Amino acid sequence: MAGVGVFRIFDPKVRRHLISDEGEVVIDEVRQHWVVYSVPMLEVALAAALLLTIAATGIGGQPVLLAIVLVLLTHAFWQFLTHHRDRFVVTNMRVMRIRGVFSQTVATTPIARVLDITLQKPIIGRMLGYGHFVFESAAQDQGFREIKWVSRPDDRDLTIQRVIQRTGLRASASVDVLQGDEDSDDDGTGPIGMDSAQEVTTTAPVITTTAPQARQSSSPSATKSIFNSERGNWTDED
Repeated sequence: MAGVGVFRIFDPKVRRHLISDEGEVVIDEVRQHWVVYSVPMLEVALAAALLLTIAATGIGGQPVLLAIVLVLLTHAFWQFLTHHRDRFVVTNMRVMRIRGVFSQTVATTPIARVLDITLQKPIIGRMLGYGHFVFESAAQDQGFREIKWVSRPDDRDLTIQRVIQRTGLRASASVDVLQGDEDSDDDGTGPIGMDSAQEVTTTAPVITTTAPQARQSSSPSATKSIFNSERGNWTDED
């Protein structure tokens, strides 16, 4: 339990960098492969061998050997912290890299801006199960162009590709919805299916009324009936 508490002290605390109120969650948190700890472990083993040599034999130059042991242990501990705190994180919104022991560096970019991913697996990496990622994105200076010593690289590559694909589908769907809204606003379709942008011109029908010819009377004093449009009545004219 004490060892777990020590590891928590040096944990980079990825969760505090998430935009929780926007629904951001961690899809994958990539730690470096155990092979990166081989050099620190060799340094610790060498320091232990020197200590045993000093204790078992009374050779001269012990202060120098002790100084070498101290340097080896300090360097090994520093390397351990450096690799342990170097994390590559994939969320549903972005990718980020968090690293640093005393001063911390956080590089991040939206997942949709990742243009290309190259997975490199050397021969030893294929045997031990690690690989290196090379990212190409719209922002060339994003701070994590190359991610080395990734364990289970094939699984991580598929995970990143799935997240990018899903993000692209969501973005496409959002654009389609927005374009559909704009089209519905532009065509002006009203609630009854009429085109409000189209000018509706109503022209009152012109009614031409021709006064009927007055029937000629057999009487010589017959008069003509003329319709007066201003007064709206018929008038007789001799």
